[in-house]
Amino acid sequence: MAAIAAVIGVALPVFQASAVSGSATGYATGNGGTTGGAGGQTVKASTGTGIHTALCTRASSSTPITIEVEGTINHGNTSKVSGESCNTAAGVIELKQISNVTIIGVGNGAVFDQLGIHIRESSNIIIQNVTVRNVKKSGSPTSNGGDAISMESSVRNVWVDHVTLEASGGESEGFDGLFDMKDDTQYVTLSYSILRNSGRGGLIGSSESDRSNGFITFHHNLYENIDSRTPLLRGGIAHIYNNSYVSLHESGINSRAGARAKVENNYFKDAKDVLGTFYTDEAGYWQVSGNVFDNVTWSSPGSENNPAGPNPQSNTTVSIPYPYSLDGAGCVPDIVRQTAGANKGMQVSNGNCSPQTPTATPTGPTPSVTPTPSTSPTPGGTNLSIGAGSDGSSKADGTSYGNVRDGDMSTYWSPAGATGDISIKWSSAKTVSRIIIREASGTAGIGSWQVVNGGTGTVLSSGSGAGAITFTPTSLSKITFRITGSTGTPKIAEFETYTG
Repeated sequence: MAAIAAVIGVALPVFQASAVSGSATGYATGNGGTTGGAGGQTVKASTGTGIHTALCTRASSSTPITIEVEGTINHGNTSKVSGESCNTAAGVIELKQISNVTIIGVGNGAVFDQLGIHIRESSNIIIQNVTVRNVKKSGSPTSNGGDAISMESSVRNVWVDHVTLEASGGESEGFDGLFDMKDDTQYVTLSYSILRNSGRGGLIGSSESDRSNGFITFHHNLYENIDSRTPLLRGGIAHIYNNSYVSLHESGINSRAGARAKVENNYFKDAKDVLGTFYTDEAGYWQVSGNVFDNVTWSSPGSENNPAGPNPQSNTTVSIPYPYSLDGAGCVPDIVRQTAGANKGMQVSNGNCSPQTPTATPTGPTPSVTPTPSTSPTPGGTNLSIGAGSDGSSKADGTSYGNVRDGDMSTYWSPAGATGDISIKWSSAKTVSRIIIREASGTAGIGSWQVVNGGTGTVLSSGSGAGAITFTPTSLSKITFRITGSTGTPKIAEFETYTG
């Protein structure tokens, strides 16, 4: 590993504790982890201009923010917005020179139509539950160099999850890659996603000399009706497991220019040359185990083609530094069909070929639709705090207990000291299984906490930081958020409660 790291010019990854359900997985958990906008303000957007405005009105380019997107984003509603906390452009969703951002599709879905998402010189980005389709590099209109999602120029820690990326043809029809990484992009995971109907699935490295990229995980994705690049790897290290590949017409995983890939428990069906080094004499390497090759054909070796089959054997070893669970390859097509893609309920595999809804963690992204304060139902249910009562242990001057249930992010409650309790209460028992703690814009003062049944004193959950918190459904008439440690002045703008 050290020798390879020296060759490709990157440091070996350092990983935090094992990724948990509902949080980033794979290599995106390295380098300090990927949490996106966790702990920051949540806003809604229905246009590309709205997304850019949300980025540009933050206190700084690193202020955490979650942007919930519903509707169709296209050239007609995506303009450049200027501000000190952003660097945007018209005709593309530009995540440039920023950090700590989550973009998540909600409600009836988010579709980026003929308009790509460009991540450049940025870090700690999460993109979930969106569809990006028909992005062109030639013809009209064009966007993002023809890539659905692209990353370039010193990008770190990106998790793309439960998305659908699709085109309507190959390069001759004006399309390029669905998922491209180049020019020093590292610590990326693509999970539970669909990539289909394209000439090119995606690449790591723009040329044989662009070997500064690596530590990429692909798991539980569907690649369907793709010509090649599922993905193309130039240098670096990739972990590719539990993916379903159907109808790969020219080639599949193309490891070249010194790349090393661990390829395990994938299912390849009705495809050609699904693994090897293709279209170059600069060799790449692979470690294989547990894969199923169902009606796969292999070409003959040549000076610039080295297919791994018909009996693929390992020619390197790759050590994976994070924990993960492997589904058996035989059930991969079924579990991927049930879980992958946008608007499928954000389910994941339980590691035993069965779908399950992930559990949100307060330091990670919300794996399901996150409601904004409202008296009307949202895809996540009705916020039970609206119309309820509230009390607490103390309140700082100028703050009020009622501010946490008024649906107004500009008002908040703070304890008189560094710690304290804030509670939501009802005249009759409610069943609660999820809360969302939203801090006032530009603040991140909450440290450690407990969620407590106010009637019995039972601790329902504990952790640190703001965000979405789930626990076993509990019937109660009072629920308390107890701040037991702080990193600054806690300022809770909204304490939302939900049945499910």
